[in-house]
Amino acid sequence: MATEILPTRRVDFSTKLFYGFGAVANGAKSNGFNYLLLFYYSQVVGLRADLVSIGILIALIFDAVSDPLVGFISDNFHSRWGRRHPFMYASGIPVAIAYYFLWSPPAWDENMLFLYFVSMAVLIRTLITFYEIPATALVAELTDDYDQRTEMMSFRYFFAWWGGLTMAILNYLVFLPEEKGGLEYVQGWQNYGLAASIIIFLSIMISTAGTHRHIPFLRQPPPKQDFDMQRTIGELKETLSNRSFFALFISALLSAVAAGVSTSLSIYFSRHFWEFTSTEIGYMNLPYFLSAFLALLIAPWVSRRIGKKHGAMLVAGLAFTMAPMPFILRLLGWFPDNGTDALFWTLVVFNAVEVTLIITSSALIAAMIADVVEDSELRTGRRSEGIFFAANSFAQKAVNGLGVVVAGQILAYIQFPTQAKPGDIPQETLFELAYLYIPVLLMFYLSALATLSLYQINRADHSANLRRLAEPKERLV
Repeated sequence: MATEILPTRRVDFSTKLFYGFGAVANGAKSNGFNYLLLFYYSQVVGLRADLVSIGILIALIFDAVSDPLVGFISDNFHSRWGRRHPFMYASGIPVAIAYYFLWSPPAWDENMLFLYFVSMAVLIRTLITFYEIPATALVAELTDDYDQRTEMMSFRYFFAWWGGLTMAILNYLVFLPEEKGGLEYVQGWQNYGLAASIIIFLSIMISTAGTHRHIPFLRQPPPKQDFDMQRTIGELKETLSNRSFFALFISALLSAVAAGVSTSLSIYFSRHFWEFTSTEIGYMNLPYFLSAFLALLIAPWVSRRIGKKHGAMLVAGLAFTMAPMPFILRLLGWFPDNGTDALFWTLVVFNAVEVTLIITSSALIAAMIADVVEDSELRTGRRSEGIFFAANSFAQKAVNGLGVVVAGQILAYIQFPTQAKPGDIPQETLFELAYLYIPVLLMFYLSALATLSLYQINRADHSANLRRLAEPKERLV
């Protein structure tokens, strides 16, 4: 009886597509914040790297308040369009406009430019929160099936990566051609901002409209109550104290910082350490489309075969091992030389495999968060999808928060010059960057893996939670 599988709510293929397609918006936004923003503002606009990282840290502090607040509000919101969709519809136009202006900064002095950057970063991250948290939280309402949740989060990550990769390819191969100056072509960056804004808007509107038909069947919010700050804080504390979720949150935060360092410095390594052109950088992103597709298939298979926790730990462990390997081999003199075809194709293979593993583990971990919802409901009597995914959203946005801060401080420590051209950086400086990067990356990744091991909900536990929630209320007392 302990392993009895109850009938579960299932979703059709079109719902998976619409739900997943909404992640294109966050993928396009995150690609800009994670990979491009630090480089653009420090190397193209001319704002010091440490100021850019401090600006992102300020935005992260705002996230610490806005993310759980939006999650709590969307869990308890009453409207004829349900708890989630009003916020999803309302966010489309504002976030698209704000994202465009982030990439078209005025020609102000450094102090005013810093204030502009901080204001736009805070605004965009807050606006995307009002879409991404309610949208992502829908997974726990659309289905309670253990494996289908993994499938839906796989679609979410698939489209998020395709959205980000599409913008990366367009940026390097279309908007920043070498004949016009490559990565230093200012007008190209502004064209990128416009295109990304349009894609973000379309993704939000199409996904929201596509899942609209499910509103009558989604969970209803609890009865309205007068707002009480002490009660609200108490409920948030009770919800987030779930042990399995706390393990996921800390693990996600640690891996997000590591990924933030990696993604923020990746363009520096590509441009200066490996000495690739913007065209070559663009072509190196093409195999990632295949990585996202493979992860879409692998994550559900892993979930069915060995379960989410053990699968996520295995896959993440492999990814964490591969991440610093090219730099270690280069420092040892065992890697192809710059300017050779062997270097290009070796890195293509390394990076494609690593990205496949990262997307797979991310989808599994996100599905694990959905399974915490019923575990928490048994303990608190409340469904808190929004709060859980808000906390996870905060951890993910630490990718371009704490991670960018660490990356910016590393660049400042080694006195990496601003607005530098390829070939201008001494080899000693580039090697010093790698010497600092490798231990920082491994420290955060290994800590994340150790924390993930504390998660406790498996397939049998999830089935038991569903069965207990289906029992008459008097039997649960």
